[in-house]
Amino acid sequence: MSHIYVCNLAEMPDHAAALKVTHLVSLVSPDEQPPTPACIALERHHRVGIHDISEPLDGHVLPAVEHIEGLIEFVRAWQHDEAPILIHCVAGISRSMAAALITLAVKAPRRELEAARHVRGAAAHAYPNRRMIELADQLLGCAGRLVAAREAMGPANLLPFGPLVSLPLLR
Repeated sequence: MSHIYVCNLAEMPDHAAALKVTHLVSLVSPDEQPPTPACIALERHHRVGIHDISEPLDGHVLPAVEHIEGLIEFVRAWQHDEAPILIHCVAGISRSMAAALITLAVKAPRRELEAARHVRGAAAHAYPNRRMIELADQLLGCAGRLVAAREAMGPANLLPFGPLVSLPLLR
């Protein structure tokens, strides 16, 4: 069974090599985008140039439909039975955890609450970006289930930077 791994930006290059991932998602502002690690083909590195905000803020990139559409398309194309995927943002807490939850929802449709419980069980610090989840809920036709699942996670035990998290795909 394959995994979704989530980490912070500083640790991403080491984890990409050590975990033998074939796909990488970088969810950081355009000016923080990292180089693609040598172990990952350029076309398998999906970049989402957004800031960690849920409301418009001058000088920042608010997650938009096109960002989440691109993420969904990328994770749908990921052949999860071949190798794991690594998802990161700056801290490994908000944008990357939202992307991990969205990935679980894409790979196991109609199991949003189970996916959110899975994320919370693996990562007490997870605080998925609300705007990303709202957009994904609409795009995936979840009728509010993904948003409700995020809310059901309850408060996060916030940390400055999250440790590496391993999320096996739901069976």
